[in-house]
Amino acid sequence: MRTSLSTQLGIEFPIFAFSHCRDVVAAACAAGGFGVLGAAAFSPEELDVELNWLDAHCHGNPYGVDLVFPVTYMGDDNEELLGMIPREHREFVHELEEKFSIPPRQSADTVSVVRGHQRSREQWEIAIRHPIRLLASALGPAPSDIQTEAHERGILTAGLVGDLLHTYRHIEAGTDILIAQGSEAGGHCGEISTLVLVPQIVDLVSPAPVLAAGGIGDGRQVAAALALGAEGVWLGSVWLATRESDVHPIVKRKSREATSSDTVRSKCRTGKLVRQLRTPWVDAWGAPDAPPPLTAPLQQLLVRDATISANEHGVEAVLGTPVGQIVGMMHGEPSVRMVIEELVAGFIDATAGLIRVLQSDE
Repeated sequence: MRTSLSTQLGIEFPIFAFSHCRDVVAAACAAGGFGVLGAAAFSPEELDVELNWLDAHCHGNPYGVDLVFPVTYMGDDNEELLGMIPREHREFVHELEEKFSIPPRQSADTVSVVRGHQRSREQWEIAIRHPIRLLASALGPAPSDIQTEAHERGILTAGLVGDLLHTYRHIEAGTDILIAQGSEAGGHCGEISTLVLVPQIVDLVSPAPVLAAGGIGDGRQVAAALALGAEGVWLGSVWLATRESDVHPIVKRKSREATSSDTVRSKCRTGKLVRQLRTPWVDAWGAPDAPPPLTAPLQQLLVRDATISANEHGVEAVLGTPVGQIVGMMHGEPSVRMVIEELVAGFIDATAGLIRVLQSDE
């Protein structure tokens, strides 16, 4: 199960594991995949701690980081941004806090919102002190000077794309790897399904490598992605319910119990459309009397304290997570290694079945 990209990176399987949890990243690397740490929520100092830990626990296996370089943003001054939030929205959140019995936050304030390029540049300066092999960029391509520096250091760059317009931007910026993410994906996603999107991106950027993302969590789907021309798969949701994952136990249980119909695309989390678990909190933002979600990053600033407190206190009605439609196929609490082994075994079975089809007329 090797592709040109997996050979280039020196990994056994072309399975890329995106996670905000360092334990998942390290476990994926140990199992023959390629772990990518989602770094958006970390301060530069926190990121340095996380990467030091990965350096010690990846045992020389390659890994990467994912930073956020939004195409449009409103600035980096938290106080100024908070002042832009309308009273109507603040009052609505207070009503929800009372409705769902959300107590005050316990933790000290931390920056956990999608911000501007300055924060990501500071994170990049930390990242290049470590032996990363990949810089992935969400919500827009990394700036050209960072692309140049990455290439000078032997670091590949990757970008998530949901349509052809996104792809053109990354091509112009010099991005090495395109991650074609279909609408089935968790988190920020577009309108085009993975099955339709991947071959379009492959045809557009060939011979540049493409990773398929969205709705993939089974070996048969890995085989389908490679059949579409992808050089590998980019997976995020499947790691949420693993033993190594640090998501709240209630979220793990909800993920195991959910069907593929239990996800919804809503702007209530960040101000951008995010596919996530449907919860009473999410439904409340879609009610007729609810104000429209604010643009990013104001919406995330607005709901941050309430959602952090809900996680701290285990408020079930509010607890959810970005997750893709593959959630309907996520059962039990396997280890990361078990997930990768099942993906590989399923891929082998699927390709063997296709070979039998090809040979059926002989």
